[in-house]
Amino acid sequence: MAFRSFRAQSVSNQGSYPSEKTSEEPLPSKVAQSTVTCFYQTNVAGYWRNISILWCKNLMNHSLHITVDSPGGDAHFGCKIDVKPWHFWSKKGYKTFDVEGRSVEVYCDYYVALISEDEVVLLLGDYKKKAYKRTKSRPALVEAMLLVKKENVFARKSFATKARFDEKRKDSEIVVDSSTGGPNDPEMWISIDGIVLIHVKNLQWKFRGNQTVMVNKQPIQVFWDVHDWLFCGAAAGPGLFIFKPGPPEAESEKEGSAVEGCEGSDDGSVGYYSTLNIATFEFCLVLCAYKIE
Repeated sequence: MAFRSFRAQSVSNQGSYPSEKTSEEPLPSKVAQSTVTCFYQTNVAGYWRNISILWCKNLMNHSLHITVDSPGGDAHFGCKIDVKPWHFWSKKGYKTFDVEGRSVEVYCDYYVALISEDEVVLLLGDYKKKAYKRTKSRPALVEAMLLVKKENVFARKSFATKARFDEKRKDSEIVVDSSTGGPNDPEMWISIDGIVLIHVKNLQWKFRGNQTVMVNKQPIQVFWDVHDWLFCGAAAGPGLFIFKPGPPEAESEKEGSAVEGCEGSDDGSVGYYSTLNIATFEFCLVLCAYKIE
């Protein structure tokens, strides 16, 4: 991830709880704005906390929002970084913000590094050795855990993203192709690493469904809901796709399960919830696919 230049602006209240969350994901508008939100859990300011990293990108502007939650989730702290896409103005970034009386540092270059109490508690991007050298901080004793990746993608027929379902392997290429117009019955194809694993014919009758596929001998649950593609016309919302590693739970195991899963709402937003501590979650990819003319 290359940061050519930017200006940084704090959006938290120093030394006090902000009244509302600092970086709500912007709702998609007529201007296609791709967003990627990653939810992590790591140790910040003495507590195991949830962190969200939101990337927004359109033709004119790139921005990065970082939010750190309080342990109870009732307060939020963070900062926003506007990334200028012009190549002739290059500048490294540094920003600090306060989390319940303790300073958190953010370093940006070809990486994003969050520093809390002299530990690199979250490190994203390339040149990790340079990040440790520049921040003069030690690696965290426990690495940050990626819980959920949610991505808004805009395209006509083909939607692509990446996800790592196994830490020992590289990212998998995920592509959703669709044919929802014309004289033929609508169809949809979902491929992973170039192999079509799901082919849905008569999509008008099977616009919601789920299937478990095998990727490198690992079961991946795939859920889809493309109702809005077919029945909502110009005001269509996104097709919603969820990819979750692991086999389906048996019916007898669902009641009282530690991990309940992902849920979607009418506006296309997705929540991830649990009856127990969030640290028990496994990774989940959520793809919101918006069709454009």
